[in-house]
Amino acid sequence: MTRALILGGTSDASLLAAEIARAGIDAVYSYGGRTRAPADQPLPTRIGGFGGPSGLADYIRRENITHVIDATHPFAAEMSRNAVEACKDTGTPLLALERAPWAKAPGDNWIEVADVNAAVAALPQTPTRVFLAIGRQHIAPFATRPRHTYTLRFVDPPEAPLPFAADVIVSRGPFTLDDELEMMRARGIAWIVARNSGGDGARAKIDAARALGLPVIMIARPQLPERSRVESAGEVVQWLGHRTCLGA
Repeated sequence: MTRALILGGTSDASLLAAEIARAGIDAVYSYGGRTRAPADQPLPTRIGGFGGPSGLADYIRRENITHVIDATHPFAAEMSRNAVEACKDTGTPLLALERAPWAKAPGDNWIEVADVNAAVAALPQTPTRVFLAIGRQHIAPFATRPRHTYTLRFVDPPEAPLPFAADVIVSRGPFTLDDELEMMRARGIAWIVARNSGGDGARAKIDAARALGLPVIMIARPQLPERSRVESAGEVVQWLGHRTCLGA
């Protein structure tokens, strides 16, 4: 009997949870615990870490999990690596629901870098206004460039002081192109730092940067162990051995 574990926290994971619930599949949705008020899911939900790959393996055994779906953010590298190791240890099938990365389009002015530290180094020397669209876990290295004026956007208000002065927007997406154009114009944004998350939900800021002719420092995805991957919830449901209910 199928009992799936969804490693979630993304809009793609929420769409998958809805499809799995409609298909009547026994499943548990897991949040990493970084968002204080996570969105409700139509499945039994747990919040918090597992305690590394060994803790995840213990959970898989204890809860009789038969399939694991990694639907975490493309930059949640530690969780994805833990899932690969835990599933290998337990012999549990693993599938990644992973959106395709964005591809550079005509009119884009991207500076492509390997990681956050390289993104810091790519900023101009002269003071400018920067939108850091990279999540709160990755902003600390930018404290070494305090000459710039930073705008940050979080789902929850910061619980601790930030490592540098910043204009903080507290808002939950997705955001439209008009939303992003208005925000960037109102704050005089001249540079954007973004992670290549891919998908449609966070793409508006990239389209807005193109429309405004702004440079984007684009951080490449981390390298992950080899694993099977798909790009749609329907493919996951089929992998679980059930008929997809999308469009029902």
